[in-house]
Amino acid sequence: MVTGDLFYSPTMSESVDNRNGNKHDEYNNTHPDDVDWKLPIAFNKPRHTATIEGVNCITQTWRMKERMKTVSVALVLCLNVGVDPPDVVKTQPCARLECWIDPQLMSPQKALEMIGKNLQLQYERWQPRARYKQSLDPTVEEVKKLCTSLRRNAKEERVLFHYNGHGVPKPTSNGEIWVFNRTYTQYIPLSVYDLQTWMGAPSIYVYDCSNAGIIVDSFQQFAEQHEREYEMEKQAVQHNRTAGVASATAPSYKNCIQLAACAASQILPMNPDLPADIFTACLTTPITIALRWFVMQNTSKLVPKVSLDLIDKIPGQLSDRRTMLGELNWIFTAITDTIAWNTLPRDLFQRLFRQDLLVASLFRNFLLAERILRSYDCTPVSFPKLPPTFQHPMWQAWDLALDLSLAQLAAVLESETLFVHSPFFEEQLTAFQVWLTLGSKSRNPPEQLPIVLQVLLSQVHRLRALELLGKFLDLGPWAVNLALSVGIFPYVLKLLQSNARELRPLLVFIWAKILAVDSTCQADLVRDHGHKYFLSVLQDPTIPSEHRTLAAFVLASIVNNYPAGQEAALKGSLVSICLEQLGDPNPLLRQWLCLCLARLWHNYDAARWCGVRDIAHEKLYTLLQDPIPEVRAAAVYALGTFINSVTKRSEHANNIDQIIAMTLINTVSHDMSPLVRKELVVALQWMVLHFENSFVTLAVAEENSRRDPVVETLSPFTGMRRIGSRDRLKILSPNNAYGTDTTDFSQDRMKRVSSSSSISSLGNNWEFVRKPCESIGQSSFGNLPSLSYGSVYMKLWHGLCSLDSDPHPSVATMSQKVTNHIRNQVKECSVPKEVTEAKLPSISLPPSPSSRASFLTKGESLPTVSATSEILRPPRVPLHGSRTRKTPPINTITEEADEVLGFKNPLTTSLFVEWNCAQFAQPVSLESETESTNDIESRAHYEREWRYLRNKKQRRDAKEEQIRVARGRLESQVFHTRSPQPPEVVTFHPFDKHLAVAAKDCFGIWDWQTGTRLTYCTSRGSKMARVTALGFINSHDVALLMTGSDDGSVRIWKNYCNMLGRDPTLLTAWQALADAQPASKSPSAGVPGSTVHNSASAGLITSWEQRSLTLAVTGDVRIVRLWDAETELKKQDIPTGADICATCLDTDGSGTLMALGCGDGSVRLFDRRLPPHEARVMTWREHTAWVLGAYFRGTATGAPRLITGSLSGDIRFFDLRKNSSVNTVQTAQGITAMAVHNVADIFTCASMNQCISVYNMSGQNLNAIKSYEGFMGTRIGPVSCLNFHPYRVVLAAGCMDSSVSVYASEPRR
Repeated sequence: MVTGDLFYSPTMSESVDNRNGNKHDEYNNTHPDDVDWKLPIAFNKPRHTATIEGVNCITQTWRMKERMKTVSVALVLCLNVGVDPPDVVKTQPCARLECWIDPQLMSPQKALEMIGKNLQLQYERWQPRARYKQSLDPTVEEVKKLCTSLRRNAKEERVLFHYNGHGVPKPTSNGEIWVFNRTYTQYIPLSVYDLQTWMGAPSIYVYDCSNAGIIVDSFQQFAEQHEREYEMEKQAVQHNRTAGVASATAPSYKNCIQLAACAASQILPMNPDLPADIFTACLTTPITIALRWFVMQNTSKLVPKVSLDLIDKIPGQLSDRRTMLGELNWIFTAITDTIAWNTLPRDLFQRLFRQDLLVASLFRNFLLAERILRSYDCTPVSFPKLPPTFQHPMWQAWDLALDLSLAQLAAVLESETLFVHSPFFEEQLTAFQVWLTLGSKSRNPPEQLPIVLQVLLSQVHRLRALELLGKFLDLGPWAVNLALSVGIFPYVLKLLQSNARELRPLLVFIWAKILAVDSTCQADLVRDHGHKYFLSVLQDPTIPSEHRTLAAFVLASIVNNYPAGQEAALKGSLVSICLEQLGDPNPLLRQWLCLCLARLWHNYDAARWCGVRDIAHEKLYTLLQDPIPEVRAAAVYALGTFINSVTKRSEHANNIDQIIAMTLINTVSHDMSPLVRKELVVALQWMVLHFENSFVTLAVAEENSRRDPVVETLSPFTGMRRIGSRDRLKILSPNNAYGTDTTDFSQDRMKRVSSSSSISSLGNNWEFVRKPCESIGQSSFGNLPSLSYGSVYMKLWHGLCSLDSDPHPSVATMSQKVTNHIRNQVKECSVPKEVTEAKLPSISLPPSPSSRASFLTKGESLPTVSATSEILRPPRVPLHGSRTRKTPPINTITEEADEVLGFKNPLTTSLFVEWNCAQFAQPVSLESETESTNDIESRAHYEREWRYLRNKKQRRDAKEEQIRVARGRLESQVFHTRSPQPPEVVTFHPFDKHLAVAAKDCFGIWDWQTGTRLTYCTSRGSKMARVTALGFINSHDVALLMTGSDDGSVRIWKNYCNMLGRDPTLLTAWQALADAQPASKSPSAGVPGSTVHNSASAGLITSWEQRSLTLAVTGDVRIVRLWDAETELKKQDIPTGADICATCLDTDGSGTLMALGCGDGSVRLFDRRLPPHEARVMTWREHTAWVLGAYFRGTATGAPRLITGSLSGDIRFFDLRKNSSVNTVQTAQGITAMAVHNVADIFTCASMNQCISVYNMSGQNLNAIKSYEGFMGTRIGPVSCLNFHPYRVVLAAGCMDSSVSVYASEPRR
């Protein structure tokens, strides 16, 4: 290299990468290892990566369809005290106790009465409000009378039949139990068939006798017999064979519940240490029998000095959890509930353990009966049948709890103050906590969940239990459904009555989780005044904003499509509470305050007018410019439901709605985020639906203008047409063989690109509304309002029409649904010629001020429409003329008719709100973004680490190449392919072997090492729009491809290289230059023999800056627009100061400087830190022709330089501190493309004579490429585009003959 070279760069690490956004190595020397780790990543938020949809979870039926109560209990005791039945030989001594009474200690009659009374007391412990009837040693008639009377009083509720048959023979195989005759001289059989008939359904039966299983079997047979008889009777009635009437409902005896003490062939145990009615004892006095049985086991010898007599002295009350007896009962309840929940199918658990308090208690105690009786070779039987539970590991926890309690019994009996509470609940919470650290959806659910429920009853452990419960619910919808199926709901509902401040965050979190999965709980909350709890949380500024956000979500769920909830929330001042906090720093809170308001006044007029009084709509306007797109979308949604909430239209309401609609169209119609634009369409549809007639009028005018070609005018932004390289070639060589393929710009001028039409200057561009629509008034639409130019509806209509061609297909589809709704009405009601000729008086409004270029900007108020009511209720004009045909009744569509119709059905909807709700159903403590960056064990982190190490290695490997090329040549063709269409832009991925090529409206990706074509697809823009800009975003990580089209649209694609066979996916798209004032067309480029057309244009020019996540965009406009990819907002518009189009753009990577080349040869330097109108700090006018490229380059001294080149072939080097260039290299006379390497000291130009020349920075020609490689390689085609690899010394060239080649360096021989 020449020693005097101005741009010799020994470190080669100060320079910047223009096209790929890798202003890469500026600080590589100081931080060589973590340069990539420090770069932010764009377009990776959930709104980009996730599917916008609601929560997809099947809500389980945790809520019982019907709660039931056992309201009547029949206690039938057949004891015949003193007389043993003949078929049982009893041992001596034998079990004697019945209901803990020894009948031998008193007279038989008194014993019977005492036993009956005790049994009733034992049952009342579980169901105190039931109606109890005893039947002691009864006859068949007495049983019948008892059962029928109880069923009659119970109506549809449950009746319990308790049968103790210890004094009568065992049940028979025919399905009979025994009672007595009046004189007690005979045992009389009572058929279960009859018993079923008397008891009816629903019922529960308890059989405490030997061979009890026989009854269960017979019961099912008789139930089926009842059903068969019912069907036969029903058929007989249908065939009129009998005069009888079938019973109203079919018998449902099959669903009756039965509990039997033993199987069909078993006899009850006779151990004298046990009560005779051990089964009844287990069902009604479980703690007493459990303690006795425990002491009788060998293991109890480990607890000395505890006898059966001592057990009866255990202090405390069963209902008082603070005492020893109460605590044991509490632990027993928790354990049996847990065993049942872990072994029973969910629906059976719900039916037996959650539907009826008495049934739940009996079944819990039945689990104990199974454990105790199986130890005496008895197997209790139930219907429905339960799986065996007697060996469940939780019984060991019960034994331990008994052990610990009995060990301290002697001390406690001396002084109750010495009682130490059991550690059972703390240990179970710890076990639950262990599961939470390791558990997942794929593993078995935590056994301890029902215990956590019981712990909520205790103030001591409540805080910890709620905390763990919250963590469990956070695992996802499946966890919420599990918790609800356990029965959590009534507990957490009751806790809302607590005043404890420390519980607030936990309860709010738990309720947010529940409502995210099952929104039907809103009714329970309102009924129990639970909404007040969340209102108090939301309005308390001392509570962290995260918890207030949860409260806002809960309130939004309470008012969602639930009038009672809306009314309750409005009374609780929800509107003012939300409005006061709209400026909160937490974006999620701002978002949910908007959504809460939106749902509150959705179809609820009272809330809307409350909002009007608080100027809610104006307060929401500020959020339309919020830095977070989701907040903007939520604000748009809220304003949309605000418009739609009016039930009775008035002039005041209409004026407010018009102002809101115009504010929306002026503020967010060109928002960068499709999320926001979708909500805009959803909001504006309400204006279209409520003021249908006005829009039909405009659609008619639009239709008329299409028929009349005179009024066709230019769109303000016609000019986004790039002077493609083919046009440069046409400029340079008039006799070019490829000239036939060039675009005819004269046709191009008439092309309209409505998506970029300026809303604010619509009045200047839509000719057909320039004169008030006289023709409209003379049509059969005579009763439609005639709208003056510049009306609100016109601007809204044109705003919607521009959204019809939105770059994002889903936004366009939604908008088309709305506009087609109006256009279809016009088509259906097309006007017959005769009617058009009929002269009708036109109805017109005074024109609104049409001189305003923009509407409602900078605090302007709405132009007053004095006759708004006329718009709404135009007078009906009779049609004259004998030949008029009947037209379809469009003229009946008036706003008066709309009022009668009430609420409107939406034409289009989005899932934005449902998607936001679904995020609460998913884990919030492990957000994917934080996981991927912070969890160094995660797969995402390892993948990222691998990519960054690869990047570092490639940058290092390329350095030798960069130094060597100054003495070498760049002519080794390493890749060659033919593109389906002539390429216009080529660009390399910095680290993957991807070469992106743009041709017309398509882009393709090739692997330039293997030569494989990875993908080739259209950019989905308008057919005529050409892709004129390509770039890689996040190229250091998982790269995205950006395509910019000459209609002003920018699209971002993920999976652009067709990985795993999946097509490229459009991540986001927006109109980057909407509303920008067009530049005048380029003059002649000043090249000798030039035939440049006046309509030559630059298309869309972009420069991506990864470090600041900024996209600079310009083209055939007079500004450079900076977009912030983080906030998805326009940062600023910097005027170029030129009337001519911009042709090339580069940024310095640090967010400071920006260079711009223009069509008139001027080069302009901008400092972005200055205010927009002062940002232009330098203008060089040394080029005389179209500037082909402007490139920032770092130097050894650190001062960036600028290299520019023009069509004339002059390459100029600028020191940014000087007013003129410091060096000039004259290449071929007339070039079509140029490129400068980011690091290596070379640049290249493609001349008009089909030759690519490579130069070093001192202007020395290193080599030239004139033909393709291979035997008799043909001459290369006219070159349309050139680009260097950001690091490697590799050059890509695209030619007009549709070929794309890549050339690599090799040392000089």
